[in-house]
This record gives sequence, C-alpha cells and structure tokens, in this order.
Amino acid sequence: MRKLHFLLLLILIFANSCYSQHKSKLETREIEKETILVGAERMDIYLPLLQDKKVAIVGNQTSQVNGVHLVDTLLRLNVSISKILTPEHGFRGTADAGAHVADGIDNVTGLPLVSLYGSHKKPTPEDLKGVDVVVFDIQDVGARFYTYISTMHYVMEACAEQSVPMIILDRPNPNGFYVDGPILQSENKSFVGMHPVPIVHGMTVGEYAGMINGEHWLANGVQCKLLVVECEGYDHTKRYELPVAPSPNLPNMQAIYLYPTLCLFEGTVMSCGRGTDFPFQVIGCPTFVDTSFSFVPHSKTGASKPVFADKVCFGRDYRNFDAEQYGRLNIGIWKDIYKNYTGEKPFFNSFFTKLAGTKDLQKAIEMNDSEEKIRDSWQDGLKKFTEMRQKYLLYKDF
Repeated sequence: MRKLHFLLLLILIFANSCYSQHKSKLETREIEKETILVGAERMDIYLPLLQDKKVAIVGNQTSQVNGVHLVDTLLRLNVSISKILTPEHGFRGTADAGAHVADGIDNVTGLPLVSLYGSHKKPTPEDLKGVDVVVFDIQDVGARFYTYISTMHYVMEACAEQSVPMIILDRPNPNGFYVDGPILQSENKSFVGMHPVPIVHGMTVGEYAGMINGEHWLANGVQCKLLVVECEGYDHTKRYELPVAPSPNLPNMQAIYLYPTLCLFEGTVMSCGRGTDFPFQVIGCPTFVDTSFSFVPHSKTGASKPVFADKVCFGRDYRNFDAEQYGRLNIGIWKDIYKNYTGEKPFFNSFFTKLAGTKDLQKAIEMNDSEEKIRDSWQDGLKKFTEMRQKYLLYKDF
C-alpha cells in the first residue's frame, strides 16, 4: 500500500511539473504577444507622413490596428485614402487560392478596390496616378511561395518606376525563427517564387523588402524609396501568434507552422485538407495505403473546388504534431507520403518544381535518398543566403 501511495505521489509531482512548464510556456507566449507592437500600431512614426497626402493602401483582412482595420482607422483620422490594392484572396481574405479576384468597391468604405492578382499583378501607372504614397500592411507567414511577398515585389517595382514612396508597416514572421530549404533556381521563377531564397527565409516583410531593394531584384535594377516602420519588442527568437488568419486555408498556428512543409503537396496528387476544418494539417488521397485515418473535403468558403471533393481520403493527421518545436522542413513527411501512395496517376506534377524551386528535390524523393542526403544538398546555398540575409535584418537573429 505504501508503494502505491509513493507511486501516486510521484505521478502527481510529475503531472504538476508538466502543468507548470506548460503554464509557463503559455504565459511566456502571452507576454510576448502583449509586448510586441506591429508597425501599424506605431502611428506616431508614420501618421505624420500621411497628412495632406493621397494614400493607396495595399492590405487585406490582416491589416489591423488593435482589432480595427487599418483603412477604417486611417479614415477616422482624416487620412485621404484614394484606393485599396488587394493581393491573392482579396481585401476581405475569402477568395480561393489562385482564384481570379476582380476589381470593385469595398462595401464598408466605398473605396475602389484594385486587384493585384491574376493577370494584373503589378500596379499600372494609372493605378498609381495621383497617389502620393503607398502603404503596405499585410501579414506574411515566411514561406517563399506565399504570394504576398510577390505582390510586395511588384508594388515596390511600380512605385520605383512612378517615383512614389512606399511605407511598409512591418509585422512579425511566425516562421521567422529558422531558415531552411533549397534555394530557388532562376529557371523556376514564378509568382510562387520570384527570388533566389530558400523555402523558409526567416525574414519579416520589412526585412525582405530591404533585400529586394539591396540586391537589385526589381526590373532594370530600380530601387523603391522605402520606409519600414519596424515592430517593437520583436526578434527572431520569439514566437508570434497571429491575431487574424492570414488566408482562408491557414486558420490556426498549427497550419501556419506546417505550411512550409505541407504546401509542397499542392504540386502532387494529394489533398492538403482544403475543404475541411483543418487545411494544411492533414495530407491524403483516396488511394493511400494506410487507411487508419480519413477525411472528406467539401466545398466551402476559401475552397470552393477542393481536390477530391466529397470523396473519402486516407492519409496522415498532423494536428497533434509539434510543428512549432520541430523548427525545420520535415523531409520525413515528404518521403512517407510518396512511399505510401499507390494510385495510377503520377504523384508529382509540374507545380511541385515551382514550389520547391528546383527539380532536384523531386528526384531525391523518387530515388528514396536519405533525409540527411537531401538536407545536405541545399546547405551550400543556405550558407550563401544566410550571409546575404544578415545585411538586411532589422531584428536580433535566432
């Protein structure tokens, strides 16, 4: 009986220790969230620069100041906003990935909306006519193929060509605590990868914009007159929980941490969970070998025509995987999913190379190269990138 009491006591001590560690972790995370001020909240810096100016806003649903949309906030402060330029997913962030987003009028403010997605990715001279300054405020997630940084590139280029200054209201990078993946090769350049950077670049949009300018990546080497309003209290060692979902299919932090790894399956026959309540937290298809886990995609907001709509998909569930602490791309997931696919259709399609930035990754997975060999294959490129990256960091590195 005494042994049983002693064992129960040990269990209680261990459970209390685990709870204390978990509570401490949550409290630390909450403190970080409270003490970080995003660029949009530092109005004392940029508001004087907008007075008596015609302003264009590049924003979406993440462009908020203390829970109020930046556009609404600035209008209340009598800033003259002439138009809103919108990225992929639209101004309110509800459009499907890759869907055409039309120009229009914002129902809330009555301001004209100019879509920068589809065939019209770069603002035209007409779009910037009469604009004195462009303000960019969009939450990014730190993956090369997340298209908001591509939109930023084209806006910077247009501003440089039309001599319009640009203000970037910086926001923390939720995946800014590591750098990983192959460097994009120039022949694979596209809107889902415009620059020679790894899949996970570990930079905020403000830092990234500095790199675009500094490395002369804009057309004809032009440079944008740029002001970055930095975050206060942020550095690359910190985790930042996003207050607003950055796009319809990244609904929570688990999806955001998994996204740099799982998005590559968009270039395969697999479903990434679009059309479920847990996109980018599962992978599957109807012909996966292991049938112990299943999900069924359905048409919904942000995923009107999901892959394998209304069909049972078998695969893997990563909702409980500690993606945050993993802190690098998960090569094992790529290898596991490929190994367990048995369908007749080819596993990979041409989009995979655009996402990976290189043909070598597909070949390595097909050849069943080890995780170590695959990771070693991109180390030389990463070393050169990290040296370049240091020149543009605005915050303490990890």
